[in-house]
Parts: sequence; C-alpha cells; structure tokens
Amino acid sequence: MTSTRPYRITISDVARRAGVSPTTVSHALNGRGQVDPQTRQRVIEAAQELDYRPNRHAQRLRTGGASMIALMSSMPYAVAGGASRLGFLMEVASVAATSALERGLAMVLVPPLASGASPLDMLDIDGALLVEPSADDPQLASMIAKGLPVVSIGRPGSPDLDDVPCVDLRSAETVELLLGHMLEQDAQKIALVLGTAQRNSYMEAEDAYLRMISRTGRPDIRLRVDEACGEHGGREAAEQLLSTHPDIDAMLILVDAFAVGAAQYVQETGRRVPEDMLIATRYDGIRARTCEPALTAVNMHLDEVAQQATSLLFERLSGPVTNTRLLSPRPELVIRASTLRKAA
Repeated sequence: MTSTRPYRITISDVARRAGVSPTTVSHALNGRGQVDPQTRQRVIEAAQELDYRPNRHAQRLRTGGASMIALMSSMPYAVAGGASRLGFLMEVASVAATSALERGLAMVLVPPLASGASPLDMLDIDGALLVEPSADDPQLASMIAKGLPVVSIGRPGSPDLDDVPCVDLRSAETVELLLGHMLEQDAQKIALVLGTAQRNSYMEAEDAYLRMISRTGRPDIRLRVDEACGEHGGREAAEQLLSTHPDIDAMLILVDAFAVGAAQYVQETGRRVPEDMLIATRYDGIRARTCEPALTAVNMHLDEVAQQATSLLFERLSGPVTNTRLLSPRPELVIRASTLRKAA
C-alpha cells in the first residue's frame, strides 16, 4: 500500500539547495554561530523555496526543552464541545497529560471550536493525538501534509490511512456486546442510528449489525444523522424511526448526544424506557450516566487507551515506529436501567 505520508524536507535538502553544510543551515536559521549575511540570506531563501519546517522536536531534544503535543477531537462542536460535553475528550486528556509529562512532553487540550476554525492555524505543536478521524478529516489531512507526527485514537475512517499509527478501539466488538445484550432482553426490532461521517467506528458497527440481522432474521432498520445536529438530531431520528417503524422496540444509538435526545423524545410520546423501548449507546460517559433513565453503554477503558496513544506518539516523535497499530483493552458492557427488561 502506498504511504499517505509525504516526504519531509530535511535540513540536508536545504543545505544542498543553498550549497552549504547542514551545520551552516542550522546556524543560519537559529541565529547561532558565525554566518555571513549573504550566506544566511541564501539559506533562508532555500528554506522558503523548499517549504522547510524545522524539526523542533529534535531541536528540543538537543536543548533539553519539552515538546508540545495536542489532543484534538474530530467530532463537531455539537457532539464534543461545550462545558458539559467534553466527556470522551476529557477522560482521555486526564491520563494523556500525565503520561505525556512523564516523557517530557507538554500537552494542550484542543476543544472543538464552534466557529469551525482550524486549531492548527493557532498552535505550534510537534505532534498530536486525534480522536476518531473520519476519512476526510481536515485536521488529519493537514497534519499529514505538514509532516507532523500524529496518532489516531480509533482507526482512521479510510483504508488509505492505514499507515497512520493508531489505537484500535475494537468498535465491532463493542457493538456486538450491545446487540447481544439487547437480544438477551428480547428485543425484536432493533434500529441502528449512526452519524453521517465516514468513521471507522460507524463502518464496523454497521458490519456487526448486518451480521446480527443475517444471523437472527431481524429486520434491517438503519438511520444516519448529521453529527452537527447534536441532541436535537437524536430527537429527530427517534421521531423519524417511530413514524416509519412504529413497532420497533430497541434503538442502538452510537453517538451519546443522539441517544439522550432520542430517549427524551421516546418518553414524550408516552412510551416507557425500557419496557416499550430499549435504548443503548456506545460511550459510557457523563451523558449516558445522567440521562433519565441512565443509558446502557460500554466501558472503553479510555485511561489505558490514553496511555497507549501517548506512548505511540512519543515513539513516533523519536523516530519511525514498527508497530503502528495497538489494540485497546477489551470493552466491557455497563448495563443500566435503559435496557433492563429482565434481570441480568
């Protein structure tokens, strides 16, 4: 498979273009040593022509300074932004920041911006952890284009990005746990609600769902919702599903914001959760825990995932990595009131 990572211009390339030694380039660009003005200008022009970006990590390793990495979310603001909505990102951040500092790395948390502006235009970082990038994620594309080391938490959404180091979140296994539990609770018609983005977690979830309906003969009821719609999108999804499939009795809704909105709408129609409708989501975060009733979800062991991702990024900053994909710990089902029709 052809690598998606472009060749990164090095100090040796600049030296060849300017007709000087790499040491002279380093001194000219960093203001150290004795370099005559004409040579310095020639080096600067060569660096600009080649779009050379100094390897600040290597510089800091030599000087003993800390590198800066970023933890970024690929989810839109409606799902991952806001003071009370950063559950997934904050859970990863709390461990990743400590793990990074132990390795001499400073970490900045980059929340999604309501304006849609790119944080990379505002920061000067050495590398990044990116949560579940989609196939066309602009942040991932920008980092790859700039030659910035990046580790994806969750596999990227395109096979063309398989060479991007990642921690595999076992998305298919997660959905199989949730679907298996719903079947045990006598769910007859299970609707699957996904986001519209091309994320690996959605693709694996859909594959697992299709295997389930093929195996059990359950009807195929799937709906995709724009992540930018947040909880309101979940309400609209529930309304659409109940109008077209009034006899469904279970909803597996991967995005927790959607699940909360759907639970609210279902109960407003007079249906009871879980007696008339089972509702479960993927991430066991604050939304799942505080929803009424509390939502069945999955413990993804994000503390260990954060350590794995930070270690992998540190290796990437230090040089090429041989093992570019790590498996996260096995997911664990967290059963709550939203799916308990029968005793567990």
